[in-house]
Amino acid sequence: MSRSFLFLLGSSRPAGNTELLARRAAEQLPGDVGQRWLSLAEHALPDFEDLRHDADHVRPTEGNVGLLLDATLAATDIVIASPLYWYSVSAHSKRYLDYWSGWLRTPGVDFKETMAGRTLWGVTALAHEEEEVAEPLIGTLNNSAAYMGMHFGGVLLGNGSKPGDVLKDEAALTRAKTFFAQEPPLARFPYEAA
Repeated sequence: MSRSFLFLLGSSRPAGNTELLARRAAEQLPGDVGQRWLSLAEHALPDFEDLRHDADHVRPTEGNVGLLLDATLAATDIVIASPLYWYSVSAHSKRYLDYWSGWLRTPGVDFKETMAGRTLWGVTALAHEEEEVAEPLIGTLNNSAAYMGMHFGGVLLGNGSKPGDVLKDEAALTRAKTFFAQEPPLARFPYEAA
């Protein structure tokens, strides 16, 4: 399977700092690597309903749920581009990840087996100079990847509050040039670290 990146934009604001940073990193991908960009605000998911103990799971084929499931299954690399909202991923991004729970139980999808070995990445802009405040967001993505048996490429962090601020963060723009070039390790839960 040739590489194909799915960029999921989790901001409520189009062309925000997180998206600008993600696009800078994506510019470095080889021309033969597929890219698909979807705004989770424009393709909003309904509130997630936990039906894991119900027997009536069906594969969604229509609407935003079907679109995002199909796009996720088609990608080798999934990039959650979410601004740091209250020290974690945005509500749009969290809702998308919540849907993974339902897709795990959808007949004929084999979601966990399909996602195993693929790569999850993160991109975020934060208004703090202290990057440690993004640890909850990083933990959410790392642990999600670990549960699914995915690789985790880490999170590209940039600083910016006002529109366009991240483009002044020279360190982030430098990291963006090589962010997707790394070979990401298999994700591990913190308690598995050696």
